[in-house]
Amino acid sequence: MIRTRFLLAGAALALLAALAAVAVGIRLAALPELHGTLLDPPLPAAEFALTSADGGAVGPQDFRGRLVVLFFGFTNCPDVCPLTMHRLGSAMEELGDRADQVQVILVSVDPERDPPAKVDEYAKRFHPSFIGVTGSDDELRTVTSSYGIYYARTEVEGALGYTVDHSASTLVLDRNGGLRMIWPFDTTPEGMASDLRYLIRR
Repeated sequence: MIRTRFLLAGAALALLAALAAVAVGIRLAALPELHGTLLDPPLPAAEFALTSADGGAVGPQDFRGRLVVLFFGFTNCPDVCPLTMHRLGSAMEELGDRADQVQVILVSVDPERDPPAKVDEYAKRFHPSFIGVTGSDDELRTVTSSYGIYYARTEVEGALGYTVDHSASTLVLDRNGGLRMIWPFDTTPEGMASDLRYLIRR
């Protein structure tokens, strides 16, 4: 009798293990190939308010209910910034009707040469829905340190006089404002759009 109970218990455990394996397999099969680093659960993301083209204060908290894509750069950037912004614009085109569920914000880390109106105009070259903001160096230091973004002014020869070295990653915040995904610089527009579709469905 005792042996029979052990056998039944063992069979029950084996069945539960098999069901769990099937459930995990289904979950993994349902997870698409992601092109960025998915943060699960999302990390808390700092709210901030930087100056927009109309002089108002704008931050990711103003777009709750939408995904917010944050990129930190500057308008005189020769390569990383225009390439990333172009890819983001192409990703929005890929999203089609779902593009209105995403807000892209470009934060300039070169406030000396990038007044808010200039940053916003630059951002909108890549997609009309994009927003450009900036702030004082102290404000930017607070924001970038909160998001783990690096930037530093570097003196160079020539007319510009200096450039700004900065992180090339792009951050994605979820509908509730949590940091949900990080894209490396080489993420393609197709990869961005695919990841955004996944996050929109979540």
